[in-house]
Amino acid sequence: MLKKLLVENYALIDRSEIDLYDGFSVITGETGAGKSILLGALNLILGQRADSKAIKNPEKKCVVEAIFDISNYNLKSFFEAEDLDYEDECVLRREIVSSGKSRSFINDTPVNISTMKSLGDRLLDIHSQHENLLLNDSRFQLQIVDSIAQNDSRLDEYEGEYAKYNTISRRLAQLKADLEQKNANRDYAEFQLNQLLEAALVEEEQEQLESELEQLEHATEIKEALSKAVYLIDESEQSVNQSLKEAVVSLNSVASFLSGLSGLSERLGSCLIETKDILRELDALNNDMDVDPNRLEYVNNRLDTIYTLEKKHNVDSVSALLALQASYEQQLQDLESGSDEIEALEKELAEQENLVYSLAQKLSDTRKACSPKLETELADLLHELGMPNARINIEFKALDKFGPSGLDVVTFLFSANKDRTMQPIAAIASGGEISRVMLSLKYVLSKSMALPTIIFDEIDTGVSGEIAAKMGAMMQNMSAHMQVLSITHLPQIASKGAHHFKVYKKDVESGTVSSIKQLNSEERIAEIAQMLSGANLTEAAINNAKELLKDAGVC
Repeated sequence: MLKKLLVENYALIDRSEIDLYDGFSVITGETGAGKSILLGALNLILGQRADSKAIKNPEKKCVVEAIFDISNYNLKSFFEAEDLDYEDECVLRREIVSSGKSRSFINDTPVNISTMKSLGDRLLDIHSQHENLLLNDSRFQLQIVDSIAQNDSRLDEYEGEYAKYNTISRRLAQLKADLEQKNANRDYAEFQLNQLLEAALVEEEQEQLESELEQLEHATEIKEALSKAVYLIDESEQSVNQSLKEAVVSLNSVASFLSGLSGLSERLGSCLIETKDILRELDALNNDMDVDPNRLEYVNNRLDTIYTLEKKHNVDSVSALLALQASYEQQLQDLESGSDEIEALEKELAEQENLVYSLAQKLSDTRKACSPKLETELADLLHELGMPNARINIEFKALDKFGPSGLDVVTFLFSANKDRTMQPIAAIASGGEISRVMLSLKYVLSKSMALPTIIFDEIDTGVSGEIAAKMGAMMQNMSAHMQVLSITHLPQIASKGAHHFKVYKKDVESGTVSSIKQLNSEERIAEIAQMLSGANLTEAAINNAKELLKDAGVC
């Protein structure tokens, strides 16, 4: 429950601090006194967007702080999940500066605004006149049914499996799109691959062929050079070999007469041996060297094939062409494996679809099972609120396929008169009727939701007299198991509160400020009497106020 509210430097409020209590409390005040300002401050705690224009004094920061007793609401798991320190007394604080930036704190620990909103939604429900418009929203109507059906855990399970279904579906659609694109390029890839395969390329082939081509193109020159070298070394009249032999014989003939000459002779003999080895290799090369026009034509054609492929694919080596060939092979192989993956995903998607449909059907069954009781309970409450012929019917329509909330579209049909055809509630209900329907819904929901605090902002719009008194009695009953605050202009409701707060404006030196205070017994009688009679208090109004308070069991 909300124990304390502190508001500083917000709109018309310099500083207001009030203690709040369990049970039923009412807040009254003249139009424009600042009741909506308090709600605006509380909405900041609930994660509403901060507006720097709401800061009263731009040189100071705006602070809204709310203290809640959360000891009975099983919120420890939330604090553990958010890595926050848990205390039975929880403090939510929002600070805003004139630049528009804001900071949020839970128990003095900085948190992001989504975390504060998530906790605030578990602690406080503010029902404003704007929320009446939700009656026209099928999703809101479905949320009501789910709350009554206690579908929280079922919805969590369904939403998790529905998210998995969407993930698989998106993955499958992407794979199909990719495969379609690849298939569009299949013929191209097959043509390119076949051309490369027909070329039967070999690693380092180009370098070897280019070397061979150069040799074949100069074969005649090479053979002539080899033949001339053989002739000069061994076949001419003054051949190198014959000259070396004669030189060795000549040196050996006088070697004994000159020291060191035998060494030179031996070295010259080694040259003769090396020359003979060279001669043999030259002779072999000369014999192997053929002038082969056919081979020259083959090498030229082969290199022409390689150069053409390199130019076509904008590469400069056989290695690059082989890599491209492997890429086309992999691309075509992927088409086969892609089809297998799609087939597997389609099977997985079908299984997931069956699971989601089964969970959606269970949700639908629980919703339909609780609806008759909800219809009866709402009709009974509306009868008590002065609508004896009111009827509520919850109409279910099935979607063609399950959606984020299951298979159901829910419409609340309503009729306030016996002879009136039932129609969607927001289309035919008056303002006063909608107020009573919403109060009845909140009354029913309060018994199934563990919500600590609910604030009604002028839910009594369009009603008066005895009906207002009955609405006040309903809020009194709700306060037996939750904290209820009602902002009201009606004395019949104001008299029902166990505690009464008044919002008022006053002029001070710095301007007009809005404040709130708790009324004592005498002040409360005067306030209710003024609500009955206007500015001029009469004795009759005072006595009437006392009677209202007495009838409500307040004094």
